[in-house]
Amino acid sequence: MKVNKYLKKISMVLMVFAISITTGISCTKKEKSEGTIKIATKPMTEQFILSEMIGLLIEEDTDLKVEITKGIGGGTSNIQPAMEKGEFDLYPEYTGTGWSFVLKEKEIPDDEVLFKELQKKYKEKYNFKWVGLYGFNNTFGLVIRKDLAEKYDIKTYSDLAKYATKLNFGAEYDFYERDDGYDALCETYGLKFKDAKDMDIGLKYDAINSKEIDVMNMFTTDGQLSVSDVTVLDDDKHFYNNYYCSTVVREEALEKYPGLEKVLMKMDNIIDEDEMAKLNYEVEGKNRDEKEVAKEFLQEKGLIE
Repeated sequence: MKVNKYLKKISMVLMVFAISITTGISCTKKEKSEGTIKIATKPMTEQFILSEMIGLLIEEDTDLKVEITKGIGGGTSNIQPAMEKGEFDLYPEYTGTGWSFVLKEKEIPDDEVLFKELQKKYKEKYNFKWVGLYGFNNTFGLVIRKDLAEKYDIKTYSDLAKYATKLNFGAEYDFYERDDGYDALCETYGLKFKDAKDMDIGLKYDAINSKEIDVMNMFTTDGQLSVSDVTVLDDDKHFYNNYYCSTVVREEALEKYPGLEKVLMKMDNIIDEDEMAKLNYEVEGKNRDEKEVAKEFLQEKGLIE
C-alpha cells in the first residue's frame, strides 16, 4: 500500500514538534529516566497489539517501566476522564473518535485540517498531545464477495448501487440503528438491496464466505479480512469519517520524561491497513500472544532487537 499523501504531510508537522527526532531511530543509547508509563487500551485486539508495541519501544529505548491496562470497558468514554485525572499517561486513539466523540465536533474538515485542529483543541482543553500517526485508517466500510465484484466490475459504493437489488446484505443489529448506519448509507448512495439481514457480528465473515450474504459492513483492519475472499469497496462519496490511529499523551508525561516523545514517534507511519489486519488475525485467528505478535512486527521493522 502506498503511503497516504495526507500522512506524509502530517508526519512532517509531527517531526517538527518531536524532540531530536532525526536521530530517534538510529540512536541506541537509552534515555536515562526513571518512572513508570501507564498505558490504557480499549477492549479491542488491535489496541492490545498496539499497546504492546508502544510498551516494547519504551522499554527498548529508555529506562522507564511500562504498565499496560488492557480492555477498559466503555473504551474512550472511560479512558478519556481517567487520562484527565492522570490515572493513565497515554493510549492509542482514533482521529475520528477524538473529533466527533471527545470534542463533540459536528463538521468534518479534510484530514489535514482536522488533525491540526485536533492537536490545537486537545492542547487547549486537556493539555494532551497526539504523537505520530501509525499509518492505518480503521474506519467503517463495505466488502463484497470477490467473485461478484469481478463479475459486475464493482469497485465503489456507487458501483454497488447499480447491482444492489440482486444482492443480499448482512450486518449486526447496531448497524441498523446507528445514525451513520444502514438507512443513512442507503440514502446517500441510493442502495436498495434484495434483502438486509440482521446477524451476530461474529458470524458475518462465515456468512459471506459461505455465500449466505453477498455484501456486509466491516472495519478496515478486521483480522478476518486477510483470510476472506472479499473485495473492500471504495467509499467514493466519503460517507464515513477517517479513523487514523495515533498515540494520545498527557503533556505532563512528555515534560516529565523528555525522551518519551522521540520514542513514540517511532510508531509514525509504520503500519498500513493490510498489515494491521494480518496482525489482528494472528491473535484472533491463530490465538497467538499479543506481545509476541507485536515484538515480531517491530523486529521485522528493525525497531527493536
